Amino acid sequence: MNVSLNWLATHVDLKGKTPEELDRLLTFAGVEVEGIEVKGVASDKIVVAQIMEAVQHPDAEKLKVTQVDAGEGQLRQIVCGAKNYKVGDKVPCCLPGAVLPGGFTIGEAKMRGVESKGMLASASEIGLVDAEDGLMILPPDSPIGKPVKELFHGDVLLEVEVTPNRPDLLSHHGMAREMATLLEVPLKPLEIPVRESFVADGVKIEAPDACPFYTAVRISGVKIGPSPAWLVERLESIGLRPINNVVDITNFVLHELGQPLHAFDAAKVSGALVIRTAKDGEEFLALDGQTYPLLADDCVISDEAGNALALGGVMGGADSGVAEATTDILLESAYFTPSRIRRTSRRTALSSDSSYRFERGVNPDGVLAGSALAIKLIMEIAGGTAEAMTIKAGEAPVLTQPVALDLAKLDQLTGASIPHDEAATILTRLGLSKNADGSWRVPSFRADLQRHIDLVEEIVRVKGLDAVPSRLRGTFVPSSAVDAAYDADMRLRERLAGLGFHECQTIKLISDVQVTDALTLKPLQPGDTIRVSLPLSEDHAVMRPSLTPGLVASAERNVRQGNKALRFFELGRVFRNAGGGKAKDLESDSLGLLLSGHASPASWAHPEAAADLYDLKAVIAALVPTASLQLLPRAREGFALAADIQADGQNLGTFAMLLPSRQRELDAPTPVFVAELDLSKLRKFVAGSREIAELPQFPGSSRDLALEAPAVLANAEIERVLAKVKEPLLTGFECFDVFRDESGQKLAVDRKSIAYRMHYRASDRTLKAEEIDAAHKIVVTALTGGLPVSQR
Repeated sequence: MNVSLNWLATHVDLKGKTPEELDRLLTFAGVEVEGIEVKGVASDKIVVAQIMEAVQHPDAEKLKVTQVDAGEGQLRQIVCGAKNYKVGDKVPCCLPGAVLPGGFTIGEAKMRGVESKGMLASASEIGLVDAEDGLMILPPDSPIGKPVKELFHGDVLLEVEVTPNRPDLLSHHGMAREMATLLEVPLKPLEIPVRESFVADGVKIEAPDACPFYTAVRISGVKIGPSPAWLVERLESIGLRPINNVVDITNFVLHELGQPLHAFDAAKVSGALVIRTAKDGEEFLALDGQTYPLLADDCVISDEAGNALALGGVMGGADSGVAEATTDILLESAYFTPSRIRRTSRRTALSSDSSYRFERGVNPDGVLAGSALAIKLIMEIAGGTAEAMTIKAGEAPVLTQPVALDLAKLDQLTGASIPHDEAATILTRLGLSKNADGSWRVPSFRADLQRHIDLVEEIVRVKGLDAVPSRLRGTFVPSSAVDAAYDADMRLRERLAGLGFHECQTIKLISDVQVTDALTLKPLQPGDTIRVSLPLSEDHAVMRPSLTPGLVASAERNVRQGNKALRFFELGRVFRNAGGGKAKDLESDSLGLLLSGHASPASWAHPEAAADLYDLKAVIAALVPTASLQLLPRAREGFALAADIQADGQNLGTFAMLLPSRQRELDAPTPVFVAELDLSKLRKFVAGSREIAELPQFPGSSRDLALEAPAVLANAEIERVLAKVKEPLLTGFECFDVFRDESGQKLAVDRKSIAYRMHYRASDRTLKAEEIDAAHKIVVTALTGGLPVSQR
């Protein structure tokens, strides 16, 4: 909400308080100020100057060299490009050092070789509104040398974030009441006439659950026209656009008191006003020009003919609003049930200043006050005569009740740092009053004060938390399994972020269709999925058995937004039964990965190459760098190239590529790879400190080995044998070539050639060729003896 300090000052004395001090005061009282905007002329170095001379610039056709009197005792030379002035005019002069809106500081400079000691400014350049193209021409009687800020009313706008439990702050009077309490200064009284005559005829409430209290007043003979300057200035100061005098008054009262109002053109209302729920199939044409289908939950203001005049508490109708030809109006002021307004506003995506306040709860006792203030202003500004009787239906709900303050608990919570009489004073300043039995009567605008602890919170908030002494200090807590799991998860997040992955957080409920994207550690059987008894929608019917459905859905949205490189991960909980539903409601933690698109950013030096399964394997290997990682092929229904992931011989998770048909459904241009890892097992590999190996002091050597093997022999089998070789000089190996000949001319069709590079090194010496040859022979013997392979 935008709060104008000029407007606020009409209710409370703010003299001597800077915007920064008010910001700090509100923030520490629990009212967050998100921004401060200075409107108008801010700098003292922008002064009134009179143009005494203007001659053509010697080297620029569109510039003139002026001599201006800025009240300094001598003329100042300024180069100017404007054309709308004449010698003798008074204009704003920005002296060197003046700071303009946007943070630009004026200095001395040379313009095309001519010295310019400042700037002559237009209105918009100094924070005002342009009335003409060019320099701002000031009134002839403006004193030379006087700061321009003293000629125009500036303002400061506070952008305040009001929490849902404090709807009383959604108005300038409410904010002033809060400010008066914090500053310990009086709140200026409101001058609102009291209307005490009521009649029941003219309004029928058929939906008391949606609208328990409704009032209307008929005002005849109004003249619709522009609003006076003070009203326009008030609305524009908070960013509102003036419309006409009657509508502007209702907007003013809303931001003045927090009570939404609505004015109907009485000529467009047939009979009494009826507050009812919407009919089946009913539609509503709103002020925004859009037609909205209504449901039975929606509250409608209609006339006796059934015409929908307004969507109660949300927005007025296009056919019943005040127009230039309107002469008689019906002024609505009501209390609507917050939950009903919130549902309607969310469903229709219709939001207004009125619905924003109604759905948080307005002051029931402010309904009549808001109406009375608006009537007073309408008759003063737009003329007309208001009927003496206020049409009223229903009663204002009572939302508050007396609350007892337990002084013993107050002392216990605050360390007896706040005297009881001071606590009572604070509550009184907040608008509460003490009953004869010692309890506190809560005003109707503070419906959030319901319990003893609410009063304690208000006392401490106003007094200031820094006034309450700290009694407890941090105590040592031994590390737990929860701490270790958290630390391991954070290490995983850091590593994945370093590898270019983005973390996702998806909803735990998925649709039946999404279950086909679930890559579970163990294949799903009928009955393993856990269904929601009463799902909110078909898209939230199943508890996710895997993280991959959410990642795939995120990938689909990103692909359709033009993202070509997908790197997603999610840490979260998955849910499933087991054994065909024999074991119920099992929960576990998983890490989901998704990789697709370019393997690296495309550039002229690196052609585009799609990521493949080895890129994803490399990512998983980076998560468990001390473990030996293997992918063991294992078919998965609904996926291609599926495999189990093993780290140091134990199952860590599963890996797969989406079927090409599913890839096409996602509009993904390249294959999509996913993996699901058991987080409880993965944490063990990343928990604790890692041993850092010393850099080798002696050079190593390598030998290449080419093996002829059956085409069906998996690389994992070869790696398993190599891992078992007890040769201390073997420090590593990698496969660098695979060859197959489909024609069978160079190699049998059922055979393949695999080339490995073996690395040998000793930590205490430089190896001799004989030692390397001997170690290499041991490796070759182990491979040829343990597998159906031969050395080529």
